[in-house]
Amino acid sequence: MEIIGRLTADSTVKTIGENRQVVNFSIAMNDSYKPKDGEKKEVTTYVDCSFWRDAKRAQWLKKGAMAQLTGRIGLNAYIDREGNAVARLTFHVNEINILVFAKKEGQPIAVSEGMNFVPDVSELPTEDLPF
Repeated sequence: MEIIGRLTADSTVKTIGENRQVVNFSIAMNDSYKPKDGEKKEVTTYVDCSFWRDAKRAQWLKKGAMAQLTGRIGLNAYIDREGNAVARLTFHVNEINILVFAKKEGQPIAVSEGMNFVPDVSELPTEDLPF
């Protein structure tokens, strides 16, 4: 499955066990539709993501960056502290393609060797940020 969205916050790295690390982040995907009444509706969907392959990628996954992600949907089911059953969908990311890097003090973040990216991002819109 492939999804595209903007990061809602900087990614975090969590260490599992002694040496496994996972990069966790959330993206927002905007969509719109026009129902029969004729008024355009805007919808934002938030997706929790996890990336297990390379924790170094967290440095590129900053709030506002636009990323194209390839992976699969997984289900996390658990009992919360109050004893309620909770189920959440998580997107397990296999591949990350940064389309627009987050801005740092008005300047784009430098591109890391080996990262996929769109070289000329100056004309891509930024007004679609849902946050």
